[in-house]
Amino acid sequence: MDEVTPPPPPPVDPEKVARQRFFAIGLFRLSGAFIVMFGLLILMQRFSWVQGGKAKAMGSILVLVGLFQYMIVPRLLLSLFRQKPPE
Repeated sequence: MDEVTPPPPPPVDPEKVARQRFFAIGLFRLSGAFIVMFGLLILMQRFSWVQGGKAKAMGSILVLVGLFQYMIVPRLLLSLFRQKPPE
């Protein structure tokens, strides 16, 4: 049996890749903002299913996670996108 070489990958459109990366970064920022808002609502004890000290702990954790996702994750993605892909 002889080995069959796979066909070469199709050419990559840099504009399409840039658009996808921009969309991904925007999506992470938007979801981080929603997580922060949800955490703030929990901190203000607006839900009946979590009240008191548990609400403050849960809300604080969600606000910190949302801020991390809003501020840090897009920067990590940018540094990842700037790296050259392995060949």
